[in-house]
Amino acid sequence: MGLAATDLHIHSCFSIATSKNMIPDTILSGCRIKGIKAIGSGDALHSVWRKMWENAANDAGIIVVPTAEVEDRNRVHHLILSDTFDSFQTLESLLSPHCLHIQNAGRPHIRLSGKEIASIVNECGACIGPAHAFTPWTSLYAAFSSLHACYGDEDVAFLELGLSADSRYGAAISELNDIPFLSNSDAHSPVPEKLGRECTILDLKTYDEKGVLSAIRNGHIMMNIGFFPEEGKYNRTACTRCYHQYSLSRAEELGWRCSMDGGRIKKGVSDRALELSDRKPTMRPPYFHIIPLAEIISTLLRTCSPRTKKCRFLYDEMIRTFGDEISILTTVPADEIRSVHADIGDAIAAFREGKVTLHPGGGGRYGTFSL
Repeated sequence: MGLAATDLHIHSCFSIATSKNMIPDTILSGCRIKGIKAIGSGDALHSVWRKMWENAANDAGIIVVPTAEVEDRNRVHHLILSDTFDSFQTLESLLSPHCLHIQNAGRPHIRLSGKEIASIVNECGACIGPAHAFTPWTSLYAAFSSLHACYGDEDVAFLELGLSADSRYGAAISELNDIPFLSNSDAHSPVPEKLGRECTILDLKTYDEKGVLSAIRNGHIMMNIGFFPEEGKYNRTACTRCYHQYSLSRAEELGWRCSMDGGRIKKGVSDRALELSDRKPTMRPPYFHIIPLAEIISTLLRTCSPRTKKCRFLYDEMIRTFGDEISILTTVPADEIRSVHADIGDAIAAFREGKVTLHPGGGGRYGTFSL
């Protein structure tokens, strides 16, 4: 069938700290603008949310893949994908005895191990993998040092890299050799700078939910698109209070307490990935580093937010001219973009060529860039 940009990890209006505008209509509208062809439903264990998707008008033919994120008893987050909402109705009934709030939480806490959850998911014909696997909070590699320690012998269909990592971070870890890497937005809002801010290009044999899961299971990943990992808020080892950054050895010397203010030092994704690496990096599909178009525009216009009228006007003009954001960021020739706005064309060309200066994030503060 061809290539499709997919974002398989988002959340609904029923999740904590999520926009009330995260409803099917606005999500699908955002997908059209962004260029996302397959979107995860998010929060599919929530019965009301499932019904909202079943009743949603989807005139653009965007594939909606039933998905959910859960937290296990070790505070590890897992992403679950299926090709039917019926599977999640079954999963809800099987997991509800182990969860106090599965009926009213978008991201439920399940009082089971990762292995036990994976066993139930796999028995239902769905698939599972670690969400934002390298982040220092609520992740696989925060709690464990291997897939097997978390999942045992259960099948793990993929690994989600998260906003603070790219493919390089897992390419030198031998246990991940046969595991496809996914990039997703983990969006809590449908605005363009959140939805689809990271995505995965899949080669689909059939244009439907089954085609998406088949592409993942068979490793038909053509490209990952996302931030420079340095832009992630946990990329470097740093204090969670003042954000002062440390080398791993210095943090260990200090007992993980900041010498500046006594705050807690949190191990960065880059250091954690190095700890886990046990060989030279292997080849992975290309990883295209970029940031959302709205943030590029905001930086160039020196506005306080990508949501200002000036930014929105220019963003909308770019979409009207070129069709969708992912095309603008990845494939539209820079000279054509320059014909609409010279500085935006120059900025996108700089990102494509890696000619940006990065200021890494850490300790919970996002990194920044300059052109």
